[in-house]
Amino acid sequence: MSTLSELVKKHGATNSQDLEWFHLLLSDWQIVADMLFADLVLWVPNLQGEFIAAAHARPSSAATIFYRDISGEAPRKPWETLIREAFTSGKNVNLKGPDSFEGIQVRLAAVPVRRPVSTKSQEITANPVAVVTIHNNVSEGREPSKLQINYRECGNALVEMISDGSYPDFSNPTGPKRGAPRVNDGLIRLDLDGEVRFASPNALSAFNRLGVTGELVGRSLSESVTSALKTKMRVDESLSLVVTGRAPWRSDIDSKNLTLSVRAIPLRRQGERYGAIVLCRDVTELRRQERELITKDATIREIHHRVKNNLQTVASLLRIQSRRTESAEAKESLEQAMRRVSAIALVHDTLSEGLNQDVNFDEVFDRVMMLASEVASSHGTSVRNLIDGKFGMLKSEVATPLAVALTEIVTNAVEHGLAERSGVVHINAERKPKKLGITISDNGKGLVDGQVGQGLGTQIIRTLIEGELRGSIRWFSPTEGGTRVVIEIPL
Repeated sequence: MSTLSELVKKHGATNSQDLEWFHLLLSDWQIVADMLFADLVLWVPNLQGEFIAAAHARPSSAATIFYRDISGEAPRKPWETLIREAFTSGKNVNLKGPDSFEGIQVRLAAVPVRRPVSTKSQEITANPVAVVTIHNNVSEGREPSKLQINYRECGNALVEMISDGSYPDFSNPTGPKRGAPRVNDGLIRLDLDGEVRFASPNALSAFNRLGVTGELVGRSLSESVTSALKTKMRVDESLSLVVTGRAPWRSDIDSKNLTLSVRAIPLRRQGERYGAIVLCRDVTELRRQERELITKDATIREIHHRVKNNLQTVASLLRIQSRRTESAEAKESLEQAMRRVSAIALVHDTLSEGLNQDVNFDEVFDRVMMLASEVASSHGTSVRNLIDGKFGMLKSEVATPLAVALTEIVTNAVEHGLAERSGVVHINAERKPKKLGITISDNGKGLVDGQVGQGLGTQIIRTLIEGELRGSIRWFSPTEGGTRVVIEIPL
C-alpha cells in the first residue's frame, strides 16, 4: 500500500504546502473519526480533474464500513458527484437518502478541506484543496445515547473547522511523549468561559481519581483541578491554558497517586473561539515505566563509566609495572596488555556517554589510532594514519572485541611491519547492510616468508575475529610490498 506522499505525488495536482497540510490533518483526524463513529476518506484531485483516495481512517468507537483500505482507488459514481460538488462549491454536502456499500446502509457527507495560506498567516485558501467524505453506518437503527450525541456534536464542530481551515492547528502537540489522550479515554466539552458542558464517564472517573469530587458539569474545569491539587507539587506552566481550552496544547497533571495527560482542542468559528474539547488519559503506568527506563539508562551509563575507570586504573598499574621491570620481554608484554585493556576502556567510555547501547565506532577507532601513535613514538618513529570509509554504529558486543583486535593489528603494523622506520598505515572500512569489511595495510617490510606469526597477539586476533565475531581474517603481502590484513564481519 502506498503512503500519502507517494499517492499525492503520483496522482495529485497538489503542491508541497497542500501535502504538508494533508500530513498534519492525517496526524489528527482519528479523533474526528472516533467522535463521529464514522470512516473518513481523504480525496485529492489529480491533473485531469479526477479524484483519488489518498488516505483512510477507521473509527475505534464503531465498526468500520471498509474492511479493506481504499487508498489509491477512484470514488464510486454516487460518491464522485458528491465529492465534486463539495470541491467546486466549497460547502458541506450530504447525500440525499442512504448510500449502500457491500450491503451496509451508509449515510454519506462530503466536506471541503481548506488550509491556512502559511504557518504565520490567519488567511485561509479561498478554494478547497481536497475533500473528506464521512461514511456513517446507519444499518443499526437504535436511539443514540447521551454520550453519542455529545461526541457527534464535538465531531461536527471539528468538521466545520476542517472546512474553514482552522483544524488541525499548526500548534497541535507533536512531541515524542507517550500516552496521547484518545477520544475513548475521556472527553470533556467546555464552553467559552471554561465551564464543563459535558464529561464522558471515563473523563469523570479520571478526574475523580485525581481528587476532583462530585460532578464536573456546570463547574469550571480549571478551578476544579486547582482545588484538587492542593499539594505544593510542580505544575506545568501550560496547564492553565490547557484546562481552560485556550491553547491547542498538551500537558500532564501530576498528583500523589495519578498522572493525567490532558490535551485541549479549542473550537473556533470564523476565527473566534467559542469553546473547547479536552481529552484526558490516565498515563500513570506509562510515566512510571518511563521513569524506570530513565533510571536504568542512568544506572547503565554509570556502570560503563565505572568499568572504564577501573580498566584505566588497571592500565595505569600495568604501565607502572612495565616501567619498573628490567626484563625487555616482560616490559613489552606488560605494554601490550596495557594497550588491550585501554582498547576495551575506550568502548566503555563511549557507552557511558550515550543512552543507547550502540557505539559510534568511528569515534572509538580514532582513539585506537591515537594508541598506535603512542606506540610509534615509543619506538622512535613516526606513522601517518590514513582512514577511508565509515564503520558506523555497532552494537557493544561487536565493538569491544573489534576494538581490541584492531588495536592489535595496527600496533603490530607499527611495531613489526614498519620496524622502527617512518611509514603509512592505511585503514579502509566498507559498511554494507549485512557485512562490515575492513582492510589494514602498511608499507613496511611485509610478512617473513609470506607467513603470519603465531604469537599471542595473532592468537588473540583470530579468537576475537573468527570466534567471537564469527568473521574471517586474511594476512598477505601484496606484490608492491608491505602487509595487508582483510577482515569481514557479518552484521
